[in-house]
Amino acid sequence: MNLYEKIVSREEKISLVGLGYVGMPIAVAFARKVEVIGYDYNAAKIELYKSGIDPTNEVGNDVIASTTVQFTNDPAALRQAKFHIVAVPTPVNDDHTPDLFPVESASRILGQNLTPGSIVVYESTVYPGVTEEVCVPILERESGLKCGVDFFVGYSPERINPGDKVHRLENIVKIVSGMDEKTLDTVAKVYELVVEAGVHRAESIKVAEAAKVIENSQRDINIAFMNELSIIFNKMGIDTKAVLTAAGTKWNFLPFVPGLVGGHCIGVDPYYLTYKAEQLGYHSQVILAGRRINDNMGCYIAENLVKKLIFANIPVKNARVAILGFTFKENCPDTRNTKVIDIYRELQEYGITPVVADPAADAAEAKRLYGIEFVDMASIENMDAVILAVAHEQFRGLAVADFDRFYGERKKVLIDVKSLYRIDELRASGMRFWRL
Repeated sequence: MNLYEKIVSREEKISLVGLGYVGMPIAVAFARKVEVIGYDYNAAKIELYKSGIDPTNEVGNDVIASTTVQFTNDPAALRQAKFHIVAVPTPVNDDHTPDLFPVESASRILGQNLTPGSIVVYESTVYPGVTEEVCVPILERESGLKCGVDFFVGYSPERINPGDKVHRLENIVKIVSGMDEKTLDTVAKVYELVVEAGVHRAESIKVAEAAKVIENSQRDINIAFMNELSIIFNKMGIDTKAVLTAAGTKWNFLPFVPGLVGGHCIGVDPYYLTYKAEQLGYHSQVILAGRRINDNMGCYIAENLVKKLIFANIPVKNARVAILGFTFKENCPDTRNTKVIDIYRELQEYGITPVVADPAADAAEAKRLYGIEFVDMASIENMDAVILAVAHEQFRGLAVADFDRFYGERKKVLIDVKSLYRIDELRASGMRFWRL
């Protein structure tokens, strides 16, 4: 029997290296069909999974409690598997250069526990060439095995959208690639076990890597265009949402909207592509221009809040400001690379220390990464201004009238970053408001 047949017959196992927002749902999906080892170096995370708790909220506690995934933080357990999927984050450094430490570290751990006949598939977002030029040498060095002879590699970029309950692993076409036709065929068949939408067989590993990195770069550029339009229309005194609604009546107008671009995908991946381009002597024009616009939006929003306070004759220094929402996107607990922190820090530059409420966020993570402790919604009162930063379901349920209790008898200033409320409602309430 070949490796695929052995996996299906449960004679061989699949391993997931990295059990975050990407790796954990993949592990759970495969565990419905085959034997799966779920490895993560984070012992505390593994204990949560073993206790039936899903800290990511991606599949839910009930699913975690019932899954057959063998959760472990013991790297030696990886020796039990022959098909390995690496799904660790690929962030950027402070200077926007790729931080390959997680994927290199995962390769070292996997290499130390790699057995002959294995296939290693990377899902982490990287620039073209990383799998074969960075990861393979580490696997060979640590294992003492030869790629193409003793083990084989492939690449299948993740398309997990945290917090999205509609677009899931099972119903999104999966790009797959392999170092040779035999490896590609095995990788494709294995993923077809769980991806009902089917797979697309890329011509090469580098093509698959490039396809992933441009997916998010395309979104980043389009959102940057919307953000730039918002800046322009605000100067003109025109409501951006009204303009986009009107333009959206054309059949081929793309439905992008302005906003904060954070997280560990859209706000990060373009830098991987431009980094590789720089190495080849090409300085990106459009991609980096979009990045500059999007990276500045937090400061831009804070500046407009300050202007509204001044227009309302509210002293800026020590103004009482509440921020609703802190995660990088709605209905997701992840605060990594959130751009709401840019609003927070820019307001601090003006002598304002906002209070932050986010019932959906991972409070411990926010405390560890940013030193911010959340407050309860019920404690928000006597505010000079409120910033609605993230469109969580908990906030969508708030009517304009509900904001009165946030202000008390004070003047009401609202920054509606997500444009949740109708302008006529805001005006009728006497609210001084601003939105992207």
